[in-house]
Amino acid sequence: MSLDSVKQFFRDNAPDIDVIELSVSTATVDLAAAAHGVEPGQIAKTLAIKIGEETILLVAKGTARLDNKKFKAQFATKPRMLGLDEVETETSHPVGGVCPFGLPRPIRVFCDVSLRDYPEVVPAAGDIHAAVRIAPERMADLVGAEWVDVCQ
Repeated sequence: MSLDSVKQFFRDNAPDIDVIELSVSTATVDLAAAAHGVEPGQIAKTLAIKIGEETILLVAKGTARLDNKKFKAQFATKPRMLGLDEVETETSHPVGGVCPFGLPRPIRVFCDVSLRDYPEVVPAAGDIHAAVRIAPERMADLVGAEWVDVCQ
C-alpha cells in the first residue's frame, strides 16, 4: 500500500518522475548507494522524529548525522526518534522505505541543507526496494518542506 501511495503521489504531482523498483534491498544508506550507483551522501534519508506530540520528517543526506545542539536551537527541544513500531503507523512507510511522499495525512517535512551538496538525490519511495531520483530543491517544493540546518 505504501509504494502505491508514493506512485500515486508522483502521478498526481510530478508525472515526469519514475519510481525505481529494484530486486535488491535498499533499506540502508550503504545498500541504497550500491544499488543506485551513487555515493552514500547522495542517498536522501528520511528520519521520523517526535517534537512533543507532533511527528515531523527530516530529510538529510545519507552521511549526515543529527547535531543535537543545532536541532535544539531550531526546534527548542531535543530530537526523539520514533520507535520502529511507530514509524509505519505514522508514515505508512516501512523502516528503510520512509520518505516524504504519499503520506496518509499531512506531516511537516524539513530538508536539511546537507542535501544541497548534490544536484540530484535518491530518497526511498515507500518500500525497501523503491526510490526516486530528484533534485533536492524540487523534492522540497513537492512536499512543502522547510529548509533547516540541523546536521553535522
